[in-house]
Amino acid sequence: MTRDRGILIADRDSDYREQMAEFFADAGYEVETTDSAVNVLCSILDRKAPVLVLGSDFDKKVAPANLIHLLKKCNRKLAIILVSDAESVTQERKIREEGIFYHALRPQKTEDNEEIRQAVECAFNSAGKARG
Repeated sequence: MTRDRGILIADRDSDYREQMAEFFADAGYEVETTDSAVNVLCSILDRKAPVLVLGSDFDKKVAPANLIHLLKKCNRKLAIILVSDAESVTQERKIREEGIFYHALRPQKTEDNEEIRQAVECAFNSAGKARG
């Protein structure tokens, strides 16, 4: 996976992962998917992908805010786009405090993927400005 256009999609729902992987691959991104927290950590530590699209219920054993905190400790430049069905106001505040790049609602139909695509593109643009 090349760092320039690499995206990691981490979600428990295999259908969603597959659909999003196809969507981003068609848009020219290099995509890796996983349902394993260990794979996410390894990928982030290896700095394989600068953008992570993370499902909020990815790991039932670890709260999203705690997982995001850990991932940002591993790579503070990682752009995390959290995709969720809904979060409580308290949980959402904790998640944002950990430094996510963007928070989106889970797409209900294919057309809704555009919001996440735009967030991913903004994440890459921001990373490019930070390097430049």
